[in-house]
Amino acid sequence: MTALAAESTSVASEAARRRSIAVISHPDAGKSTLTEALALHAHAIDEAGAVHGKGNRSGVVSDWLEMEQKRGISITSAALQFVYRDVVINLLDTPGHADFSEDTYRVLTAVDAAVMLLDSAKGLEPQTLKLFEVCRRRGVPVITFVNKWDRPGREVLDLCDELEERIGLRPTPVTWPVGRRAGSSGCSTARTAT
Repeated sequence: MTALAAESTSVASEAARRRSIAVISHPDAGKSTLTEALALHAHAIDEAGAVHGKGNRSGVVSDWLEMEQKRGISITSAALQFVYRDVVINLLDTPGHADFSEDTYRVLTAVDAAVMLLDSAKGLEPQTLKLFEVCRRRGVPVITFVNKWDRPGREVLDLCDELEERIGLRPTPVTWPVGRRAGSSGCSTARTAT
């Protein structure tokens, strides 16, 4: 085998073990917080920060611009890279605000999949719908994650119905947490990490 062929095989092997995943949603749905939680559970970081780091709690690592830290919003996409089970993951925290959406659209041209984050109280919001349509047009697989179950919000089945009626997705819940959330009338509702 020639050196060029060996190098080509090595490059192809390394490329095959890489995956790029974008986290997309409307502003304030929790993209940076979810990105931080995923990085924490993959052992890429030792401590999860907060979008508004207060006291001795640090800010999220993906909001690195001073303006992002002051305003508590993502303005640019940030990539966190880590290895998980021999797969190199490029996790991309994208801006949600429409003013910075061009950056998110560019990211969606180069990802293998997207995590579409919904707020449990608000469901499908306008910017999330736009980003989902970009994923649909480009054939990007989407996993939907509903966030903020620790706050008053809509019923789980109502959110599932909305996904099916508005964008044609037939949800298949992977997890169905149990318990009462704040302000709940006492019925069982889903609860996930925020």
